[in-house]
Amino acid sequence: MRTLKVEDADVMVLALQDEIRRSEHARYDHRLHAVLMVAQGLSARQTARLLGDPPRTVEYWVNRFNAEGLAGLAETPRQGRPSRLSREQLDSAAQVLRDSPRTHGVEANMWDGKTLSHWIAQEWGVGLGVRQCQRLFRTFGFRLRKPRPMLAHADPEEQKRHKKNS
Repeated sequence: MRTLKVEDADVMVLALQDEIRRSEHARYDHRLHAVLMVAQGLSARQTARLLGDPPRTVEYWVNRFNAEGLAGLAETPRQGRPSRLSREQLDSAAQVLRDSPRTHGVEANMWDGKTLSHWIAQEWGVGLGVRQCQRLFRTFGFRLRKPRPMLAHADPEEQKRHKKNS
């Protein structure tokens, strides 16, 4: 039987590993394969080299499997970084976003990531980045709206006539 080759193997290995990491089920299957390979006599180092994982990670999976069975290989919830804002502060921010920024002492016409970040720093002394504030909008169910620019000396009737959806 002739040897098969995958074209552009270096790039394809990285792409396949990314695909495995992307799916919860694929990660579970990946761990199953690692434990299976160790059960069939390969060392953790050999298994890790073949699967592209650190040897310590393979040892960790095998130890979890020995202690907990198949449940030890299942995906566990990930905590992530704790929120800088309390639940009450998040609820308050969600209410504040329903009002105009000017009613809360912010010189802006609309809420955006920058104005929310400024207000949170002013109100609670907590520094959140603009991107994190934009994520909060999505979490609260808001959409980003951008005001349409108005030309300084434009004729409103002429603009209405020119618009596609008027």
